[in-house]
Amino acid sequence: MSSQNVSVRRTEFIIGGFDTTSYPVLVGAVILIAYIVVVLANVVNILIIIHEKKLHRPMYLLICNLAVVDILYTSSVCPTMIGVLLVGVKNISYVPCLIQMFSYHLGHVMEALALSIMAFDRLIAVSCPFQYHRYLTNVRIVSLTYFLWIVGSGLVAVFPATVIPLSHCYKVLIYTFCSYGAVVRTTCVDPNYYFNMVAIIISFFIFFTLGFICLSYIGIIVFAKLSSNNDRIKMGCTCLSHLIVVICFYIPLIVIILLTRLGVVLTLEARDGLNIGSIFLSALVNPFVYCLRTKEIKNEIIMIFKKVQTFQ
Repeated sequence: MSSQNVSVRRTEFIIGGFDTTSYPVLVGAVILIAYIVVVLANVVNILIIIHEKKLHRPMYLLICNLAVVDILYTSSVCPTMIGVLLVGVKNISYVPCLIQMFSYHLGHVMEALALSIMAFDRLIAVSCPFQYHRYLTNVRIVSLTYFLWIVGSGLVAVFPATVIPLSHCYKVLIYTFCSYGAVVRTTCVDPNYYFNMVAIIISFFIFFTLGFICLSYIGIIVFAKLSSNNDRIKMGCTCLSHLIVVICFYIPLIVIILLTRLGVVLTLEARDGLNIGSIFLSALVNPFVYCLRTKEIKNEIIMIFKKVQTFQ
């Protein structure tokens, strides 16, 4: 038996997901630029909402929470991928790898939960516009957000809890970062049991949150049919930003799940490309959608630019 296949407690792994990449520097530069844009755009959204007291309302607190989730989601894996592609640092220690795995999947779960609570917020805004601020107060939204973070963390804790007791026979991660699938494949056990267990949990979670969002929009459509044309236009404008974000987040996930369930064998490059695309698509779209389509945030950005020009 080769030394690589000996059952041991690994102290570090080697990320091999980019070994067959044709233009690693170009790919790394694209990921770096996209990551910088995501962080800066979401930080701007957060700072504007925090700074302007008139934006201290439930909808904007939820937008702020979504921005935090996007920063966590991308920051969990992008520095590692950038380090591999641009600097050539392929080694990652065992504990940071587990932390990265937890952070990545927590960002994934919290994105779905954040979009679900935002769908509920839009449903209340459409169905009970005059009672909206009575039902959804800032305190309730903050409390609900904290609760969802606790629930999400508890759910994602299953991933490291099932990996930590296992011994590892391989040190090379065949994917581009420390995801659950990548780490389980380095262990000495049959990975199918762990993949099936987690696939059931994640599939149920994804379709539960997506189902909740769909039910919310069914309720919105029902109320829209009972409203006047002007009110329908307002409802559409209110919900369009959220709907765009939902589509950008769920479509790549559903494609991956459907291809896997249908038995389509994806190459490592295709799977890695879909995973990276799913991370960046929603994270890049979210801040710009809410900046451009949310009147109050857009006005604040315009005022900031005017003040900077006046100062200069």
